[in-house]
Amino acid sequence: MSISHAAESPASDADLDPRRWWTLLVLCLSLIIVFVGNASLNVAIPSLSEQLHATNSQLQWVVAIYSLVFASLLFTTGAIGDRYGRKGALQVGLVIFMVAATLATLSHSINQLIACRGLMGAAAALIMPSTLSILVNVFPPNERTKAIAIWAATSGGAGAIGPVASGFLLGHFWYGSVFLVNVPIVAAALLAGWFLIPKSRDPQEAPLDPVGAVLSSIGIGSVVFALIQAPEHGWGSPATLYVFGLAAVFLVLFVLWELRVDEPMLDMSFFRNPAFSVGSGGMVLVFLSMYGVMFLLTQYLQLVKGYSPLSAALRLLPITPVMVIVTTRTPRLSARFGANRVVAFGMATLSVSFVVLHGLTIASSYLYVLFCVVLLVVGIAMAMSPMTASIMSAVPSRRAGAGSAMNDATRELGAAFGVAIMGSIAASKYTHSFQSSLGALPVSARESARSSLAGAVDAAKSLNPAAARAVTLSAQHSFMDGIRLAASVAALLTAGAALVVLRYLPHEADHQETPTSVGSMEIAAELGLAGEPAVFATEA
Repeated sequence: MSISHAAESPASDADLDPRRWWTLLVLCLSLIIVFVGNASLNVAIPSLSEQLHATNSQLQWVVAIYSLVFASLLFTTGAIGDRYGRKGALQVGLVIFMVAATLATLSHSINQLIACRGLMGAAAALIMPSTLSILVNVFPPNERTKAIAIWAATSGGAGAIGPVASGFLLGHFWYGSVFLVNVPIVAAALLAGWFLIPKSRDPQEAPLDPVGAVLSSIGIGSVVFALIQAPEHGWGSPATLYVFGLAAVFLVLFVLWELRVDEPMLDMSFFRNPAFSVGSGGMVLVFLSMYGVMFLLTQYLQLVKGYSPLSAALRLLPITPVMVIVTTRTPRLSARFGANRVVAFGMATLSVSFVVLHGLTIASSYLYVLFCVVLLVVGIAMAMSPMTASIMSAVPSRRAGAGSAMNDATRELGAAFGVAIMGSIAASKYTHSFQSSLGALPVSARESARSSLAGAVDAAKSLNPAAARAVTLSAQHSFMDGIRLAASVAALLTAGAALVVLRYLPHEADHQETPTSVGSMEIAAELGLAGEPAVFATEA
């Protein structure tokens, strides 16, 4: 396949680029950068707290700013890649990521580091949609599933090695080493990509939609910001309601604007296709329940069972191979039984995993925890792959960047909703259950103990051993009450979603012409080893 042809249409069997598998290698390198950088951050949190004297709120924002910037820019960067070239968007993203990683390494304050993480989020927003849309345009239908399986397995592996590698680096070097390790990988991806990635773009060269870009960025950014801040300020506080109202106004304006322009950033007619609308809605619901429960489960491993982030990461290593095995077999299952049935079965499996999680106790063994999580990732792998395929099948190949951006945005919004809503539900239950034990604590420590399990455990250290043990056990039991309530809500959500997709998701999602393994393997990278949500272990 010539470079000029790649710019016009997806690859075909009759016209293949002999470099396409080397192109895949470069794309895998690019994904390693994004996932290693994100998955490794949890292990560095204690070092950041100690060396940069960061507060809990600042530590939360080190992670949260990445999702905020990433989610708010996805539609804009996807459109830029389609219009001006996906290769260029990818390489610009890599350059920005390398600059941000270098600056993060040299940071002397937590606020500088937060700014660098925001810059990394902007870079990731350029990298992620570009890699997926490049794959759609480089590989012919009969090779695409295999290529994406390799790409996805690499991203999952990157998520697996991130925390372990960071634990090793922090044992020998300063906190900045976890960011510096990205620089040579970025340099290699940049150099190889210059020669090996063909150019591709929307052949119709649709004009950009700057008004839509501003409206979507403010609207989505406001939603994510409100979700991040709501548990701290209160869901009914004036500040929270104001930001949610601002988000609603800008998102409505975005929809109205996209309906009237000739070349919209996100064509609203896509939502008339059940493959797109049901697939996107299903993504949000599954990620809401999944991230919310994983957010709580990582706290359970660290604050109830006493594992360090690195120890928790090592104990959850089996998740990645389970995800790889199930994901690579999902296309055949969809072809045989139908995408709607496979997705519904995956969501039903998720629901069962949450029911099993409801039985988790302080004394539960590691094998029981692993069983819960394996059920969780099996359900994820079966649901995410066909839904990603459905979303991308509803989008013309010339607008692959927009489809990829929607695929990523649904996950980011679902994740943000999950951590905020499920975390708030569990925190409310914890506070109610723990109320009777607050009298044993000094008055100065009660507010911290009431707000989180971590605060209660820390406050108990000032008591005599017997009293400390009693308060800690009470706090842990109260936290388990919160997990059980959140798991119940998640079970109901995913069970309802299973019925919806069984009824409305199209029976066929063409796995030979659309990405299939992407969504679920990206989750292996993010969650496979006590991933990103674990950083909130010190928050309510």
